[in-house]
Amino acid sequence: MAILKAENIKKSFGANEVLKGIDLSVEKGETVAVIGPSGSGKSTFLRCLNKLETIDGGSIEFDGEIIAENGKYKKDKELRPIISKMGMVFQQFNLFPHMNVLDNLTLGPIKLLKKSKSEAEKNALELLDRVGLKDRADAYPSQLSGGQKQRVAIVRALCMNPDVMLFDEPTSALDPEMVGEVLDVMKSLAEGGMTMVVVTHEMRFAREVGKRVIFMADGAIVEEGTPSEIFDNPKNERTKAFLEKVL
Repeated sequence: MAILKAENIKKSFGANEVLKGIDLSVEKGETVAVIGPSGSGKSTFLRCLNKLETIDGGSIEFDGEIIAENGKYKKDKELRPIISKMGMVFQQFNLFPHMNVLDNLTLGPIKLLKKSKSEAEKNALELLDRVGLKDRADAYPSQLSGGQKQRVAIVRALCMNPDVMLFDEPTSALDPEMVGEVLDVMKSLAEGGMTMVVVTHEMRFAREVGKRVIFMADGAIVEEGTPSEIFDNPKNERTKAFLEKVL
């Protein structure tokens, strides 16, 4: 059963049409890897799903609730509790530098989910333990490596109890030696049944963890299939040309 469905999503920035009618349906528990060249609309599409960018046309449905219809989103008051169930992890970590790790993690659950401080802290520490950072709960972002910051950013999204996790090139700002520790956390989430849509340049991750791979170029989905279908036997010439450059 599809938990997230987008139909005919269109988006332009001025005269530049960046999304040309995107259709995507994501099953519960599925990991969808979105690959493609820079400027193909991957990140813009991801940001449209939770209204970080607005659409010009199309419809979005999440867990049976309409987010947008015919290019128009629901009012923010109605939308907020729906999209709060979509966790998002960005290229940059966006941690509050004046707050320690634990305070960064508990701010949202206390303010938005109305959890008690003790409940929010207990959950945050359990999640930090899962990603190997429980001992860094009192550290400030400036005291963490890039990989540690991104793992904290993932935990921050998980602290909001999301039903779907959206990842926008989460390793692109990291030094190469730190990429693995973040991908390991994401792999663990996928194995645990978290529904995930991942825009990534990490082809190995897309091949090993994605249940389905989508190749986007020039604002459109050019080809989609299983990792084996896309990486071992691509049908479209545009897909073949891209993979020859990156593999």
